[in-house]
Amino acid sequence: MKIGVLIFPGSNCDKDAVWAFQNMFGQEVVELWHKDTDLQNVDLVFLPGGFSYGDYLRSGAIARFSPIMQSVIEFANNGGLVWGVCNGFQILCESGLLPGALLHNNHQKFNCKNVFIKTETNNSKITSLNEVGKALKIPIAHGEGRFYCNEELLKDLKANDQILFRYCDENGNVSAETNPNGALDNIAGICNKNRNVFGMMPHPERAVDADIYNNDGRIMFESLLQLVDAK
Repeated sequence: MKIGVLIFPGSNCDKDAVWAFQNMFGQEVVELWHKDTDLQNVDLVFLPGGFSYGDYLRSGAIARFSPIMQSVIEFANNGGLVWGVCNGFQILCESGLLPGALLHNNHQKFNCKNVFIKTETNNSKITSLNEVGKALKIPIAHGEGRFYCNEELLKDLKANDQILFRYCDENGNVSAETNPNGALDNIAGICNKNRNVFGMMPHPERAVDADIYNNDGRIMFESLLQLVDAK
């Protein structure tokens, strides 16, 4: 599988993603600069975390207009696989590839810690192998991670099985106390209706190696690679 990792001015998690795909899963990776327009025939576009363009205006608001994103939007609209993590999730929402918005954390503080999330559905390429309801320990690092949408959209997300992950405790229990940023309905990740664009605030690429005492994020990469390689 060939993965394209986008890099914007201010991206700081691109090397984490490149290392995970290359070193932990043996995949071919190309780095795509924000001024590029050629996606180099990749099978998956990965939007990493960071502070693209300094997070001016809103997180992801300027990155959405970069030359590379015009190609990513076309790629996604044609069925291409796109995965955004943290700032990548914010950019996907700003670009209209995913619904909703990511607002400032309700406590107005930057969050950097391990949290637990549980898988809500197996019906996506990054959750196909996940055990629904099982808690996964995945790091977060964000100041604007509070997912928000109106009531009508929330009903659609639930009806269409688009909610991928929700914040929980280590036993999979969802509550206000387990919500690190005030996200609506404890939502930590979603997909689009066509199920080819995925966004999440936690960082699974930082949880793929037992040497750092956390490999709970591996299952998402394994899910993705298994389905793609089976074609």
